[in-house]
Amino acid sequence: MKNILVINSSISGSNGNSNKLVQFLLAQLSGAQVTEIDLNAQPLPHLEMSEIGAWMTPAAERSSEQQVLAAYSDELIAKVEAADAIVFGVPMYNFALPSQLKALLDRLARAGVTFKYTETGPVGLLKDKPVIFALARGGVYANSPADSQVPFLKTFFNFVGLTQLHFVYAEGLNMGPEAAEEGLTGAQQQLTELAKRLFI
Repeated sequence: MKNILVINSSISGSNGNSNKLVQFLLAQLSGAQVTEIDLNAQPLPHLEMSEIGAWMTPAAERSSEQQVLAAYSDELIAKVEAADAIVFGVPMYNFALPSQLKALLDRLARAGVTFKYTETGPVGLLKDKPVIFALARGGVYANSPADSQVPFLKTFFNFVGLTQLHFVYAEGLNMGPEAAEEGLTGAQQQLTELAKRLFI
């Protein structure tokens, strides 16, 4: 696996724990070509109807404004399609995904492009590939009703055709030094195992 798309969404940038976990993983993947989307450095605006209208307009008929709007989604989908694997750095903010990550995912779900509806239900159109989520949380939420992130991410990515999902949890990061060290060490071990299994 040579082409890896990395999407970081921490508002702390390189200081964010989720970003650090992503970098820990990448450090083990020698020879990989990495394309990075940093949603802290270049946040996306929230989705509006004018942008959806640009998607629905044939490319040759788009105005200059529509071309700019459509490029958010078109370029993202092209990067996802070109990648052999995708790695997400995902912090938890107020029990949910960062809003900037949700803004990106809104551009990835495109009827007729990344999914379609059929008589038997929706069908994802993206070619399946490994997707790794490095989840950083201040408390402990995995497999509890307070974890709204993972159920949403599973539903969303399965919907567009990506089913090889791997969730790595670094939890308890704000519960004292010992808990934080344990949480990060455990996540690093999981990432090391994934690197060997998926990439090496």
